[in-house]
Amino acid sequence: QVQLVESGGGLVQAGGSLRLSCAASGSTFSINTIAWYRQALGKQRELVAALSNRGRTNYTDSVKGRFTISRDNAKNTVYLQMNSLKPEDTAVYYCNAVKQWYYSGTYYDDHYWGQGTQVTVSS
Repeated sequence: QVQLVESGGGLVQAGGSLRLSCAASGSTFSINTIAWYRQALGKQRELVAALSNRGRTNYTDSVKGRFTISRDNAKNTVYLQMNSLKPEDTAVYYCNAVKQWYYSGTYYDDHYWGQGTQVTVSS
């Protein structure tokens, strides 16, 4: 099992910055990918940024150039630095970890989620 705890959300004016943190504990070895998702009110949860265990990053188009995902392995913590925030970035942000395992010719993904942290950007 993997436990994820997010922090760093809050209220910020448009153009401001926030840094979200996701502290992982438990069985953190062999996590393949760790990512940030967000869910705005009335909308589906969407992938914001992902970081693979090989260091590859992936961002949704709307945050490219503004958000940066990074990690501190010594602290088992992943960060999402969010700059130039816009009102449309308002959402609950969730940390997600994926552990992939192989059995009898098939790969399986186990997903773990944090409880979420609210980010509100005022215009």
